[in-house]
Amino acid sequence: MAAQSGKLKLALILGSVYLLLVLLFSALGTVLWADMKEAERQAFLAILQPRIELSILIILMTWFVLGLIVHAVYRAYALAPLTLREQALVMVNANPGLRLQELGAPEIRTLAQVVNALAEQRESLQRDVGDRIAEAKASIEEEKNRLAALMSELTQSVVVCNLDGRILLYNNRARLQFKALAGESQSAQDGVLIGLGRSIFAILERNLIAHALENIQQRLARGSLQPTANFVTASRAGQLIRVQMAPVRGAARDGGAEAERSIAGYVLMLDNITRNFEMESRRDALLQSLTEGSRASLGNIRAAVENLLDYPDMDVGQRDRFVGIIRDEVGAMGQRLDQTVNEFSDALKARWPLEDMLGEDFIAAAQRRIEKKLGLPTKLDEVAEGVWVKVDSFSLLQGVTYLASRLHDEYDIREIRFRLLPDGRLVHLDLVWSGAVVGSQTLLAWEIDPMNVAGENSPLTLREVIERHGGEIWFEREKASHRAFIRMLLPSAQPQETVEPAALLHAESRPEYYDFNLFRQTEESRALDDRLLTELTYTVFDTETTGLEPSAGDEIIQIGATRIVNGRLLRSECIDQIVDPRRPLRPEGIPIHGITEEMVAGQPTIDRVLPTFYAFSEDTVLVAHNAAFDMRFLQLKEAATGICFRQPVLDTLLLSAVIHPNQESHKLEAICARLGINVIGRHTALGDAIVTGEVFLRMIPLLNEMGIRTLREAREAAERTYYARIKY
Repeated sequence: MAAQSGKLKLALILGSVYLLLVLLFSALGTVLWADMKEAERQAFLAILQPRIELSILIILMTWFVLGLIVHAVYRAYALAPLTLREQALVMVNANPGLRLQELGAPEIRTLAQVVNALAEQRESLQRDVGDRIAEAKASIEEEKNRLAALMSELTQSVVVCNLDGRILLYNNRARLQFKALAGESQSAQDGVLIGLGRSIFAILERNLIAHALENIQQRLARGSLQPTANFVTASRAGQLIRVQMAPVRGAARDGGAEAERSIAGYVLMLDNITRNFEMESRRDALLQSLTEGSRASLGNIRAAVENLLDYPDMDVGQRDRFVGIIRDEVGAMGQRLDQTVNEFSDALKARWPLEDMLGEDFIAAAQRRIEKKLGLPTKLDEVAEGVWVKVDSFSLLQGVTYLASRLHDEYDIREIRFRLLPDGRLVHLDLVWSGAVVGSQTLLAWEIDPMNVAGENSPLTLREVIERHGGEIWFEREKASHRAFIRMLLPSAQPQETVEPAALLHAESRPEYYDFNLFRQTEESRALDDRLLTELTYTVFDTETTGLEPSAGDEIIQIGATRIVNGRLLRSECIDQIVDPRRPLRPEGIPIHGITEEMVAGQPTIDRVLPTFYAFSEDTVLVAHNAAFDMRFLQLKEAATGICFRQPVLDTLLLSAVIHPNQESHKLEAICARLGINVIGRHTALGDAIVTGEVFLRMIPLLNEMGIRTLREAREAAERTYYARIKY
């Protein structure tokens, strides 16, 4: 549109100049013709008539030269200032490092040099102010990092919400737990149910939250200092979640007691109690079967004993029959007791608060402790990778150190080796040495003696530590290698979930999982079109496709998306999903997007991916570069998937034409060059989405400078551009 507008203005100027010249020469000719005598007129026509072609040629050449002069003057004095103005606005609002090009007339070039000099001074002052602000914010950043570290490392799921149910903060444990709670029927991207600015009501029942809040407010009104509320709910996958809610107090504006009782939001601490509930139910069933089954046996035994006591002179055969009844019933009761103990042993062990720990980490800690406390060298004999144990690490470390101390003091053992091997649901932890043999009585004495190591006294004995873990301990000897070892049998644990590689690839050193500014947001109270651009939540997305013709059968092969919340691009909250298009890829497109047939094979199809993307982008404004192209692909899938994207869409290509009408190119690379943005990961869906998000954030202050502040104003301005006419 910029080129079209410039050409139209130039054509109007040239047409006006030519028309003015025609009028002037026509008026001059008319006056001269009227002043001539008849003889002079005849002589003039006689001279002009044979030279009419030359006269027309001279006039046309004059007009051409005059047009070139007007064009040069227009570019130097009209177009150059407009171009420099756009560059200056970018320099002021988005890219301070940009400098004006020296365009146009010498006077305008001089002005550009002066503006560049002022920009240098301004940037220098901004750097100085930025350094001072950075120093002043150092302590605040330190506290924020401590909070982020604390939230990230907590073993309990924590979610903080405002009163509208919008998520303001969550830790990594909550993200992993909600992904698990989504159920196996969902795709791999189900972690998108939780994210900054998303609604907690998509996960938990609104009425339960409202009821818990009401209880807390009532307790606050009664003067409770630490009001909390608890409830249990079920997830979509049928799992039970125990939720504890605590209020976030509002800031006191007038120092009154009323402000202290106000609530600005709430903290949710969540535990998945499905396994505990199932275990308790199983225990109740076992106890019921034990009591019900034993009642009949006890009745038979009592009847048999009463008969034996009442009739001491009964014959031998009858007496043996009653004794047999007692023996059989006692045996049946013993079997039921053994079965109950075996089936419920795991539940009994789980009641002691043990923690999951990687076996390699525990052995490394034991090595450090033994070498530091005892000065005894340690080595690894055979340690299986990826083995997790369920232990009380502190007491078990004390026990291992105690054993090493007794071996060193009483048998002069000079080196301890560690061995850790899995054995079904258990793990063998061995302390191995060469030489002396420890007797069973000696080991038994060690088990019951108090654990004293290098001046540290423990209230526990080694036997109590082993019993705490529901394990066993014994001594064995390897005759072939002349080595001996003490083996401890410990419970194993399931491997813990880890953050998926795709998230780590695009995350920063610590993901941004916190944003307290959303406490002041009341999104539902205003119409979306009248909201300021700075207040909205955005989903920035991009697609890679098999070709450029969606209506001709081309398909999506990759979707990438990220979110903008409170003016921040959340790189850690993203979707990066390859899609199986169920059609061959075009060879000419593979070098561009880098996606091959092998990469799409086995990936989910678009009918499975679109619901995930819809959930990720729900209640947000969609942002894309050349959005009409991407939206056309989504629209063509509405009938097949039943997914319809009805939220507003903003296009950075159209917005660039609004902001920079006099720039020649509005490609993503050209926009990034103007705004000072580094292009990384181009022609990958997530890479382009991240770059587009950074471009959009730089555009918001430029739009604000033009008086475009709301979503409605931005959409209406974009719709008036030339590029909005393109259809796919």
